[in-house]
Amino acid sequence: MILYFVATEKQPFANCAHDELLALSICEGTRPEINEPEVPDCYINLMKKCWNSNPDNRPNTIEIEKVIRSFYNSYCSTSTQQECIKIKMQFEEAEKYRIKHKNNRTDKNNQLTTHPQAIYTSRILNPFTKDLPKYNDNNTECLDCEI
Repeated sequence: MILYFVATEKQPFANCAHDELLALSICEGTRPEINEPEVPDCYINLMKKCWNSNPDNRPNTIEIEKVIRSFYNSYCSTSTQQECIKIKMQFEEAEKYRIKHKNNRTDKNNQLTTHPQAIYTSRILNPFTKDLPKYNDNNTECLDCEI
């Protein structure tokens, strides 16, 4: 979610209550909406890997750092390698889009209304959710069983 915030300057799920229903929806695959022209494809791909429902399939911090460093190196590079050029173009196009649309917005239109029950600090939602089973790749219906 940090990558999402950095890319969009918006809190994830700001427009809805952070309750059991959102938690279950996230477990079922709901993710924040991404305005694709605003974010480079390579960055979106990294973000989606971090959102994988199976924690074992998510990149660790070292892998994330390595990928982000490759973005930076590609962006700053004068290399003619196709992959470097592709990454650099993605960031340049996303930045052009962001600047164009940011200049068209007023401060009032740019502000999102945050739902009063959108809470961005760690907490136990209620006694029910603390007993939810951890992700089990062999049992995709684990949440249905608990409900």
